[in-house]
Amino acid sequence: MNIGNAFRIFNDTVIERRHQTLLLERLAGSPVVALLGSRQVGKTTLARSLPAGKPSHYLDLERPSDVARLADPELYLSRFSGQLVILDEIQRFPELFPVLRSLVDQRRREGERSSQFLLLGSASPELLQQSAETLAGRISYLELPPLQLTELSQPREMLERHWFRGGYPDAYLAPHDRGAMRWCEDFLTSYVERYLPQLGVTASPMQLRRFCSMLAHQQGGIVNLSQTGNALGIDAKTVRHYIDLLEGLYLIRSLPAWSRNAGKRLVKSPKIFWRDTGLLHCLSGMESIEHLLGHPVCGHSWEGYCIAQILAFLPSGVSASHYRTHAGAEVDLVLEDAGGRVHAIEIKRTLAPKLTPAFRESMTTLGADRGTYLMPGGERFPLSENVTAINLLDFLSEMNAR
Repeated sequence: MNIGNAFRIFNDTVIERRHQTLLLERLAGSPVVALLGSRQVGKTTLARSLPAGKPSHYLDLERPSDVARLADPELYLSRFSGQLVILDEIQRFPELFPVLRSLVDQRRREGERSSQFLLLGSASPELLQQSAETLAGRISYLELPPLQLTELSQPREMLERHWFRGGYPDAYLAPHDRGAMRWCEDFLTSYVERYLPQLGVTASPMQLRRFCSMLAHQQGGIVNLSQTGNALGIDAKTVRHYIDLLEGLYLIRSLPAWSRNAGKRLVKSPKIFWRDTGLLHCLSGMESIEHLLGHPVCGHSWEGYCIAQILAFLPSGVSASHYRTHAGAEVDLVLEDAGGRVHAIEIKRTLAPKLTPAFRESMTTLGADRGTYLMPGGERFPLSENVTAINLLDFLSEMNAR
């Protein structure tokens, strides 16, 4: 297997990452590309395993010796004309963005059109606000999620392991579940003790860890900001700020509510999910898949896992939301494309789902022309003329084929 088309982990494990193709496309079309995602997700490994071609130069902005080279950034970076410069952990030095803009514009005038800078960051464009302003029209953003189910060599056999351990490479490839949860514990500790305080969070590590655990116990639910704040001794505004930070660091996801006026009393608040189920299970005190299967968080964990896998494939122009009325009718995931076509998806951890009147009514309200009941396994079968039961992996394969 060509290492240029793969993501190599440890000594003998090779996992192909479909985002390499996407990254190469972006590099061919934009002078600056930002590859974003949480820490330890594999950004550096992917960037440094790009196929040989254009020479590259790598700088780690958390390494003092590399930072020292940028004492005069314009003078230093101008030495690498014709090369791809990779700047890792770019969010630590937003003052570099004006320099990058100047160099890009100068090289454009000289006729250089291919990508010149690959920025790796652990913060979203919203947290990198200066880049969006300074490099507007020059930068393309690409998010790298944790390892996806479809990237594994035996996805059907590895589904439960991937669901339980999550997609961070070191956790997924740990020798046993205990080791995977230990890695997740260390990962979370690094965030609450180091990275969040670097972003100005003044709460104690113990308080931050408790906050993360509270979000885990509310997986797939609506977070009551006031109640959560009262439990932690902080106000609702601070809870909102912490949620925004965790979302900006690619740790949690807010799935917005479907908001079109439907003449019904709709829940308008987003549902909150931990993006990676390995972190969720660590925060919930899970020790094994058997422990998870008997735990109250199991259903919400499976829902979050399926949503994360689906959204990683979502093409541009397709929006994702959830639908819930105050009367209790709900749809776990609503996909709507630019043409207004709506797909209602209900996620069930059962091999024998039953089409409910509430789901039919919700489809009518949503104007959905297609409905899906997503299962963990089993063969595809129709539930009605426009509603199908299908297993997760086959559903993802269909999405990938479109």
